[in-house]
Amino acid sequence: FDKRQNAQRITTASKNLDRLLGGGVETQAITEFIGEYGTGKSQICMQLCITAQQPPGQGGLGGRVLFIDTEGTFSPQRVNDIARARGLDPKKTLENIIYARCYNSDHQMLIVDKASKVIEEDGIKLMIVDSLVSHFRGEYIGREMLSERQQRLNQHVHKLLRLAELYNCAVVVTNQIQSNPQSFFGDPNRPAGGNVVAHASTHRLYIRKGKANT
Repeated sequence: FDKRQNAQRITTASKNLDRLLGGGVETQAITEFIGEYGTGKSQICMQLCITAQQPPGQGGLGGRVLFIDTEGTFSPQRVNDIARARGLDPKKTLENIIYARCYNSDHQMLIVDKASKVIEEDGIKLMIVDSLVSHFRGEYIGREMLSERQQRLNQHVHKLLRLAELYNCAVVVTNQIQSNPQSFFGDPNRPAGGNVVAHASTHRLYIRKGKANT
């Protein structure tokens, strides 16, 4: 109970989104953003890269960010623009983001395995994995490989959760959606990664496109 009292929150810079999350993105927890391409998952991650650096009085944690990019979605130019719009020094803001581009699931797991040293030495307060499941989906294809994929994914997400709890930092992951062709009623889309990711995530937000691409 005492440990949970130390949990902090990072503002998303959106009052509505903060309200949905009970005040912002929580430390000691995994927050998962789910949605199809172009719904703004990576935009939220880049926004959080900046707000996490703000002092606690301004909705941040005054720490640095570790950004693990699996799909090449990180845009330094976008971070630069958001920092300028918020009246911050873009160069200093970008220097406080430690960027890791990973090229397969083994590389992704290795980066997270070695992350504890970076978190300790660089004062990391937010870890982002964008996106969590894409390499696993691309490498483990077919039903016969599903069991092995889920076991490795399970190890990976629980390592992320341990880091969040151990260092009182926030972990944000993005996830893709997959279609269920057998669904005749309701939304045919569901998050990738199955129950393994669903059980590991503390908070899950499903973002979808509305009218006029909003």
